[in-house]
Amino acid sequence: MKRILVAVVALLASLSLLAQNYELTPDRKLRYAAAIIDTYYVDSVDTDHMVEEAIKAMLKTLDPHSLYTPPKETKELTEPLEGNFSGIGIQFNMMQDTLYVIETISGGPSERVGIRAGDRIISANDTVIAGVKMKNTDIMKRLRGPKGTVVTVSVLRRGEPEPIEFRITRDDIPIYSVDAAYMADKTTGYVRISRFAKDTPKELADALARLKKQGMKHILLDVQDNGGGYMNAAIEMANNFLHHNDLIVYTDSPRMEPYYYHAQGDGKYISPRVVVLVNQYSASASEILAGAIQDNDRGLVVGRRTFGKGLVQRPFPFPDGSMIRLTIARYHTPSGRCIQKPYEDGDTESYGKDMLNRYNSGEFSSADSIQFADSLKYATLRNGRVVYGGGGIMPDRFVAIDTTFYSKYYRDLVAKGVLNQFGIDYVDRHRDELNKQYRNESEFVQRFVVTDEMMQSLIDRGEKGGVKFDEEQYATSREYMRVLVKALIARDLYDISTYYRVANQLNPIYTQALQLINNPDECDSLLHGTAR
Repeated sequence: MKRILVAVVALLASLSLLAQNYELTPDRKLRYAAAIIDTYYVDSVDTDHMVEEAIKAMLKTLDPHSLYTPPKETKELTEPLEGNFSGIGIQFNMMQDTLYVIETISGGPSERVGIRAGDRIISANDTVIAGVKMKNTDIMKRLRGPKGTVVTVSVLRRGEPEPIEFRITRDDIPIYSVDAAYMADKTTGYVRISRFAKDTPKELADALARLKKQGMKHILLDVQDNGGGYMNAAIEMANNFLHHNDLIVYTDSPRMEPYYYHAQGDGKYISPRVVVLVNQYSASASEILAGAIQDNDRGLVVGRRTFGKGLVQRPFPFPDGSMIRLTIARYHTPSGRCIQKPYEDGDTESYGKDMLNRYNSGEFSSADSIQFADSLKYATLRNGRVVYGGGGIMPDRFVAIDTTFYSKYYRDLVAKGVLNQFGIDYVDRHRDELNKQYRNESEFVQRFVVTDEMMQSLIDRGEKGGVKFDEEQYATSREYMRVLVKALIARDLYDISTYYRVANQLNPIYTQALQLINNPDECDSLLHGTAR
């Protein structure tokens, strides 16, 4: 004990001497604190963990979007934005604790060896993954892996008496960010974008080119629920719709000069009417695209006020694969708006409750509940329309959230996975019959009907799954669920794009945007600020 006290006194004396001879700067103070803990703490210290926690604590005192991620989280964060990973190339869902293949990636490793939609993978490299309630993340760990490595899977296939074994060589698998691209009507192309990744500009260009060949004259760009991604992707995508030298976005910071991003030449689609679909979860790069379209009076924004993220993060990677994403600037839409919603440094709790506060204030139901100060008023660049900054992009046409279909019975069917499992099981039992009856997805969308018998089967499945039938609540949600069941069957029979072709009719933002884009007089009055 005496020896420890002597050591502590000696350390304090040395620190006192250092403080007298050197300025005790924050970085030195941190090093001193780490040295004290490492040398004298009563138990062994995980220094790596301690440093990571210290970095997280420092960043928490800043804005809500500066963060540190360890190597594993960094990979999970950047992988979807980089556009590919290495794996076996399937989309799957879990049905009764069994991995059910919804779709094989075209040209991917699984398709090449003969895996089919509807197959059930029961084991991977001798590890049983069926019937053991394994998490999706744990399953993906067994199916993903370095390019060129081999995974052996055992598959149950309808009509085959015994499991089939496949040896699959993992390969790079593309991650697509354009979820859907189809003709919403004879002249209107619809494109849904889920994120702004490295390859998204090319995906968008390809989708628009395909739709143009199908007769597209006007464009719906759907970024609902799109949390953003790379700013440069949004800039390149906005370029498609703007004239040469139109301002897209600019960034500024006290530590650097403002930087302005302009359209490089006339875009390929500067004449079609354009409507951007947004909601409260459209953020960051989505807001850059919507703001550029709106502020240049190039098109209209329909939906609900967007998230309000106007801060620019720069990644600072560490050699071990971890990363700091630090806010380095604010971005402004062409009219000068900073659409970052208010926050206080270090107060992430209040920031995280913003959506709940918006809901409770009635904002999702009525545009009148949203009040903007005159100091946040700006004007669009060509027509001088009034737009507002300070917390998201306010749409030109507000669309209230639709809750008329909602019931506790519907909620419980979704929460317990009954609706999703019903769609999977229906396709599994009727795949061959459906493929013979409908030559393509367009025929399916036009002709397939969810019958009353199918709805009764859904009710029965719900009862077995612990969802008690309620006739009144079922009547409230029945027609909505009927469309959703068709959409889920379409997804499992074809792909996610077909799902949206069916499900979008349930989305009032989509239906109002489609009506608006087909009314040139109304579009023109909104663009010139004369609509009443």
